[in-house]
Amino acid sequence: MPNSIFENEKQLAAAEAVKFLVDGQIVGLGSGSTATYAIKEIAELVKNGLKIRAIPTSTLTGELAQSLGIELIDINSIEQIDITIDGADEFTEDLTLVKGGGGALLREKVVASMTKKVIIIADSAKKVERLGKFKIPIEIIPFATRHVMKMLRLLDGAGEIRMKDNSPYLTDSGNHILDADFGLIENPTVLAEKLDTITGIVEHGIFVNLAQKVIIGSNGKTIVFEKQV
Repeated sequence: MPNSIFENEKQLAAAEAVKFLVDGQIVGLGSGSTATYAIKEIAELVKNGLKIRAIPTSTLTGELAQSLGIELIDINSIEQIDITIDGADEFTEDLTLVKGGGGALLREKVVASMTKKVIIIADSAKKVERLGKFKIPIEIIPFATRHVMKMLRLLDGAGEIRMKDNSPYLTDSGNHILDADFGLIENPTVLAEKLDTITGIVEHGIFVNLAQKVIIGSNGKTIVFEKQV
């Protein structure tokens, strides 16, 4: 499938997701190529009179949103976010996600945790039977790199420091990212809980019970997956 088809699927999903926005909402803005489509759709709605305030999940997202006329507010000035639209690197039918391919997983998870309704948008290739083909991004403090790598090996995983321009990639919070390979993951919830206990890990890219809806583009239309309650 040509890449242009995937891009069209992302656009379709973004256009569908922004239909859930209404005046007065506080909106979380995701990071990455797919979320960019949603930000541009939101900017058009704002130009046409939609009144929202937004929380960006990364510096790049904030810069893009501001350049397009979307009002931003400090996350520490509010208690709750009404709706967040973000992308994902993988998702399963029960809406467990892998996120963080773009490096913003910590702030994305903070925003998602504060949000009443998280909508994930994606192309059709992001739906998988089991997570793990895409490596799990893990944000760590640089001081703990060796220790965290050792602990990942004890979980039958292997992590590599993400690099950029021949140096370790730095997140917006000044941390490093380990891209960890666990193979196909039998139980993401259990793995997430184990990662949560490792000292030196700031956050990981397994998102459990955080998304209420995933919208994908497929064959010129959108398909919606909803959290079963």
